[in-house]
Amino acid sequence: VQLQASGGGLVQAGGSLRLSCTASGRTFTRPTVGWFRQAPGTGREFVTAITWASDSTYYADSVKGRFTISRDNAKNTVYLQMNSLKPEDTAVYYCAAAPQGLLPRIPSSYDVWGQGTLVTVSS
Repeated sequence: VQLQASGGGLVQAGGSLRLSCTASGRTFTRPTVGWFRQAPGTGREFVTAITWASDSTYYADSVKGRFTISRDNAKNTVYLQMNSLKPEDTAVYYCAAAPQGLLPRIPSSYDVWGQGTLVTVSS
C-alpha cells in the first residue's frame, strides 16, 4: 500500500481546508486510515481515523466538532475536512494506514505512512 497526501496550505484562523489521502496497492490489507500531525519540536499527535469497512471514526478531543474524516472507497481516498481552523492546528499532517484490529489512536499501529502536507494557520 502506498499513500499520497495533499491539500495543505496557508489559511487564516477561522478558515477551512480539505486534505486528501489517496491509497494505491492492496488497500484491503490496511483497512484503517488515520491522520496524525506534528508541529515543530513536538511528537506526532493523533488527529482522526476511519475504517474502510465499518466506517467507524475516531477523533482527538482537540479537533472534535471542527474536523470531519470521510472516505470514498471507489476513489481509494480518505478526506479530512478541517473547519474553524486555529493557529494551534499548524503542523505537518500525515496520513497512515494500519491493519484491522489495532488501536487507531496509536502511531505504532500504523506501518504505512504517506508524505506529510503542511498546514499553516495564521492568526
